[in-house]
Amino acid sequence: MSMVKMSPDVLSCSDDEGNLLIEVDMVGVKKENIELKMVEEGFFIRAKKEETGVEYAGTYAFCCNVVPEKAVAKYTDGKLYVKVPYRESTETVDIKIQ
Repeated sequence: MSMVKMSPDVLSCSDDEGNLLIEVDMVGVKKENIELKMVEEGFFIRAKKEETGVEYAGTYAFCCNVVPEKAVAKYTDGKLYVKVPYRESTETVDIKIQ
């Protein structure tokens, strides 16, 4: 059976504590078949449903940098939940308006 590649449904939003919250729908995938990689600017996800021949895969960019080392991920009821803090920006730049 050949694999069918699909992009999973992804929802992301900010919470009131300075974190980015991400939800990824991957119903029927086993936790051990999920690969999640993250950098400051975005993340990559891949998950295989061996019994159906479906592979979810996608690369996503963040609007603001995050601290990937502090990310926490949990998979339950067909959804992957990720919570990662935004990187605090310490430097601002004044832009001259012409």
